Amino acid sequence: MCFITIALVASNSFGYTQIDPKNIDIVRDKWGVPHIFAKTDAEVAYGFGWATCEDDFKTMQEQLLPIRGIMGLVHGKTGAAVDVAVHLIEAHQLVNDRYDSDISPEFKAYLDGYCSGVNAYAKKFPKEVLHHKLFPVESKDIIKAFVLSMTWMSHTVKDLQSLTGNKVKAIKLPETTATGSNAFAVTGNKTTDGKTYLAVNAHQPLEGLNSFYEAHLCSEEGMNILGGTFSGSPVISLGSNNYLGWAHTLNYPDFSDIFQLEMHPTEKLKYKLDGKWETLEHYNTKAHIKVLGFLKVGAKQKFYKSKFGVTFETDNGFFALKFPANRTVKTAEQWFRMGKSTNWSEFKTALEMQGIAASNIVYADGEGHIYYVSNGRFPIRNPNYDWKGVVPGNTSSTLWGDEVYPMDSLPHVLDPVSGYVYNCNHTPFLSSSIEDNPKLSSVPATMGFQPPSSLTNRAVRFYELFNELDKVSYEDFKRIKYDRFYHTPLKSALKLEPIFHLDADKYPEIKESIELLANWNREAVIESEAAAMFNLCISYLKGKVKNPAHFSEGDKLNEALLVESITYARDYCNQYFGSAHVPLKRLQRHSRAGVNLPVSGGTDVLAALSASKQEDGTLRARAGDSYIQLARFSKDGVETESINAFGASSKPSSPHYTDQMQMYVNRELKTMTLDKGTVLKSAERVYHPE
Repeated sequence: MCFITIALVASNSFGYTQIDPKNIDIVRDKWGVPHIFAKTDAEVAYGFGWATCEDDFKTMQEQLLPIRGIMGLVHGKTGAAVDVAVHLIEAHQLVNDRYDSDISPEFKAYLDGYCSGVNAYAKKFPKEVLHHKLFPVESKDIIKAFVLSMTWMSHTVKDLQSLTGNKVKAIKLPETTATGSNAFAVTGNKTTDGKTYLAVNAHQPLEGLNSFYEAHLCSEEGMNILGGTFSGSPVISLGSNNYLGWAHTLNYPDFSDIFQLEMHPTEKLKYKLDGKWETLEHYNTKAHIKVLGFLKVGAKQKFYKSKFGVTFETDNGFFALKFPANRTVKTAEQWFRMGKSTNWSEFKTALEMQGIAASNIVYADGEGHIYYVSNGRFPIRNPNYDWKGVVPGNTSSTLWGDEVYPMDSLPHVLDPVSGYVYNCNHTPFLSSSIEDNPKLSSVPATMGFQPPSSLTNRAVRFYELFNELDKVSYEDFKRIKYDRFYHTPLKSALKLEPIFHLDADKYPEIKESIELLANWNREAVIESEAAAMFNLCISYLKGKVKNPAHFSEGDKLNEALLVESITYARDYCNQYFGSAHVPLKRLQRHSRAGVNLPVSGGTDVLAALSASKQEDGTLRARAGDSYIQLARFSKDGVETESINAFGASSKPSSPHYTDQMQMYVNRELKTMTLDKGTVLKSAERVYHPE
């Protein structure tokens, strides 16, 4: 039976509410951004699904392949590993058990509408389908994808990799120098125009999986929101409506636990719990793998289940993995409720769903409220154990249940006297002024939050720049967001600071390069030769120093290694550019489909950028500043500006494949609106999905 026939038969069996696409308007603005207008939320969802497929169908499918267990059929062994991960995090069982009871009828209808739009597109354009087994997509598939996403966002995947690779970690080390994201909000009492400002500034890949897609969703049932999300998500995950907005950054507390089981000395698969012997259950999976592009093989892997969760046999014994991210199916609906909130009270109610298992949240609204929380689902752990390492799995005293700490127990700041909140992937205990910061002592130690000493350069720079100002203008706000300086001294990377103070006479072969760094003003602008040198040094050091904590402590990052990195950077410039004097604009490029532009920024500056080496030695921007939205709220509504790294479409044939690139490198933003009349008046195209 051909794919189209399968899709037709299955789409009539889901029980979806029939949606007439003629009731839905997809309005494309001059930048190709889709504005979806319809009477009902479900109809908007249908249009959103269709529009996303038009712009980035491939990435959407990539997000869903492992949910169907067929990523291995498309991408071989690498994809098969993700298929197995979905099985190990028990996404299928969780969603099948809780979908009917835990998700509201309203949101089920919304999900059904989205899937109907996606399936209609797949039916219309079958040649764009990556694998016939992926369609038709069902609403449960979408929720399963969110379970996988939350597992990734809560960093549980690292423990999973350790267990499957026979590398069980003795201690979990927080990431203190991650690429991360920025989010900050300023209340009207602190701004020159009396408006409340919000910066939505996620640092993600610029294209492909986990890159941001911008859309405006507007119904007659209270939905009217503009923001960013991942292709394949039916909801806006960060952005603003007429009343309020929010941003996310990743946080790094302890979101998962590894338990060491005490096995029976002679009887296989028996483990001790509270003095009694229990038996491990088999929990095998079979991954389908593409071989030579067309042959398929199945790779069986042995896994088990204990009362502590999915269990792994390693060279060091049996270990179980348990984490709260796979104990909820409410993630997508929480974002849906957040987007439809009209005030702080409604937004707080949405937060109390606790479906979003990880990430910081920064909030602002038109009534002048601002808020920060280091959000997450934290189990009630026994405080008598050290949860930073492997814990014993032979006692029920370590076996926590589904109950999690309520929102008010988490580090948070609401309406601080200082008038601002911020997070740049650093400790939650430095999120406002000294007087307004959350207190470490007020949070259960078992949550494993970063201590106040855990900083990023972005956090240090924001605090310094912001506290120079009595009142903040909108131009100040944008200037701070696009700041490209490294702090002096590097408080966030104390072991890196000596690279600027080396004795040049001690190393005559690289004396010129040492002096270049010593005399640098530490701003990563395109004209700077030192910025290019420093970016190459950082790239080299990250390859040598695997643990980010060593940039701040210990003796791993010593003078010899710093000298080695400068030598590498000098030789790299000579090899690829014929000179040790290379301005950043020659080294670091923002390129796609014949458009090749110099781009400023670097690792851990507020205008963050990470880049990958190309064959010609240039570094192509790959992550960092991705989707940016700046919003100003007042009682009259919201004013928004935004930018995406490339454009609204990921299809090379589209005129919107590269049309935001020049503005992006110029640090410019495009004006956006939530007003339907304004959108229609300036529309480039208005049409219905099919």
